[in-house]
Amino acid sequence: MTESTHNVLRRFSAGHPRGSLPAEEYAAEQRVLGTPAEVVMNLRTDEFHVIVPCATSKA
Repeated sequence: MTESTHNVLRRFSAGHPRGSLPAEEYAAEQRVLGTPAEVVMNLRTDEFHVIVPCATSKA
């Protein structure tokens, strides 16, 4: 099993008439609030995901 390196904040359908723009707008709003959000495409589910890095803890 692999560890996830990011958390998905929100998913957007890739079939949206505006393409990735809704996801990009949401990610930009999150960045204004201080969240390091970015958009990636999930080809398996045909969705755009707005993601943020996972917090890592050092033992």
